[in-house]
Amino acid sequence: MVGLHWRGPGSVQFRTRSQAGRWSAWRRADPEGEDLPDVGSAETRASRGWRLGNPYWTGPSNRIAYRLHGRVLRLRTYFVRSPEERIPLRRVSMAGSPPILSRFAWGANEAIRRAPPSYAPSVQFALVHHTAGTNSYTASQSAAIVRGIEVYHVQGNGWNDIGYNFLVDKYGQVFEGRYGGVDKNVIGAHAEGFNTGSVGVAMLGTYGSAAPPTVARNALASLLAWRLDLAHVDPRSTLTWVSGGNAKFAAGVPVILRAVSGHRDTGFTSCPGAALYAQLGAIAQKAASVGLPKLYGPAVHGSLGGQVRFQARLSQALSWTVTVADSTGAVVATGTGTSQVVDWTWDASTVTPGLYAWTIAAGDSLRPATGTIGAKSVALALTSAAATPRTITPDGDGQTDFSQISYTLSAPATVTATLRGPDGGELSVLFSQRRQPGKQSFRFAAAGVADGRYEIVLSATDGKQTVTSIVPVLVDRTVRLFAAAPAAFSPNGDGVADELAFSFELTQSASVHLDIAQAGKTVASVYSADLQPGSQSVTWTGAGVKDGKYAGVLTATNDVGSVVHTLLFRIDRVPPQLRVLSFPRLRFRVSEAAMIRLTLNGRLLTRTVRAGIFSFRSARVRSVRIFARDAAGNLSRTLRYP
Repeated sequence: MVGLHWRGPGSVQFRTRSQAGRWSAWRRADPEGEDLPDVGSAETRASRGWRLGNPYWTGPSNRIAYRLHGRVLRLRTYFVRSPEERIPLRRVSMAGSPPILSRFAWGANEAIRRAPPSYAPSVQFALVHHTAGTNSYTASQSAAIVRGIEVYHVQGNGWNDIGYNFLVDKYGQVFEGRYGGVDKNVIGAHAEGFNTGSVGVAMLGTYGSAAPPTVARNALASLLAWRLDLAHVDPRSTLTWVSGGNAKFAAGVPVILRAVSGHRDTGFTSCPGAALYAQLGAIAQKAASVGLPKLYGPAVHGSLGGQVRFQARLSQALSWTVTVADSTGAVVATGTGTSQVVDWTWDASTVTPGLYAWTIAAGDSLRPATGTIGAKSVALALTSAAATPRTITPDGDGQTDFSQISYTLSAPATVTATLRGPDGGELSVLFSQRRQPGKQSFRFAAAGVADGRYEIVLSATDGKQTVTSIVPVLVDRTVRLFAAAPAAFSPNGDGVADELAFSFELTQSASVHLDIAQAGKTVASVYSADLQPGSQSVTWTGAGVKDGKYAGVLTATNDVGSVVHTLLFRIDRVPPQLRVLSFPRLRFRVSEAAMIRLTLNGRLLTRTVRAGIFSFRSARVRSVRIFARDAAGNLSRTLRYP
């Protein structure tokens, strides 16, 4: 088996020579280029920047040749030797499933798996693939091919495990793919943007011109019949699914799919080959006819405290029953009927809150649908109460004018927030409202509240119990309009942005300290004095401090308490690097964001650009003079033409 990775926008072809000395035809390195994990998933990070080819089963080979088309910067090749092993291929079967060769049976290397499996809430559709590679393999070689795909996906691509959920060979053998349970909703890495909510099944081989043998198609139909029945999905149905993002369908785009779709339906690929793709409709029809009767699309609408409607569809008219049981297993409601459509409403307006289990059944020969509604009863708790920031200066200058009060509720409750004054007396009720479980927050602006130390008392009640939490806050308007200019400066003695000017206003007398901090540690003390009310200013030269990001920390202390204000700024003594890529085309590269001053044919042009390549437009270039100035005032060297 061989697989290729490369960098750059170009493409790669390869061919291999058999041990008998015969060269194969030229093949694309990535015939199924979107057999990938989802964008942004952890599995994509290991191969970031590389284009991934598909694992191609060549059979015994001793030489490889490459053709590069377009811009290919680097190329690396993975050769996988996966020998045929004489191991007993013991098959396992679950209720209604075809015989499945387990990972243990085909010799999966569990030691190389990189992470535990991830699970989707449900499976809604199946995507059929072919793996690429020769169709000239024996039944005893199939397990070796699957092992080779596992090794390439994990050790070549850096994925967590083999990408497919199941694999089927041309002899009708079904192999368990990605670890996590054949009956679980394991998220694979087989269809970029469509892995979550799907089950990926790959046919071993290439089926562009030749369809899989009948025995293979029957095995695929039996597998899909069982796996979609587990999910209560009709193989003949269609659905609309929102893309997670790939080259064909951007993230958030709704895509109409069949419950049994080909990989080409979700991306720019020919997978699973024209011949196999043409058979998918017939395979879905056969899957729908296997293992009857079936229950499709169970759904529950409503919530406890109101009307709850149970719906489903049966493959034929049957006597059905909907059962609802409480946490002890006692049945609290039952609905029955005889039809092909299940539709029953439970009056849950008077039930006790809690977690209830429901079942839709229609005889012993049909797989029932099950689920839960409601939630487990939990003790009321109010935790993680905090104020951010704890000190506020509500003076309208846009700096710490309010505090965000946050807390977490464990259960639904009526929450009351009360403001308590410095003397412990109750001043006002801020609000009293019903809140749901989870993180909650509100804004405290202290309008009309004098300077001083206060407490916000949070009280939550569900009618049975009451819990409280106290959040201290300090209101202190001593400091206004704390500012620093410029936001970036360069203390290099060139006369431009060599100093940083801090300014602030005191509304009352205070002891003031101004420090410079980085990552929470003080690196320089700038100023310390007892000051009277009024406008103040302090300059700092940055002496002895290296380039980097810093914070100016102003602390003012009086009888009320201490209030702290911070401002971020940057020290930058390094001039921007400006390079010319083409004077005639006016294309340049700059190392950082900067103001560009271009004198073109005697005319001055200015523009602010980001780091990277930028250009100007001009019909004719006679003379050029250009330089860059960054936010700290550093100047690049001046480039001239001619």
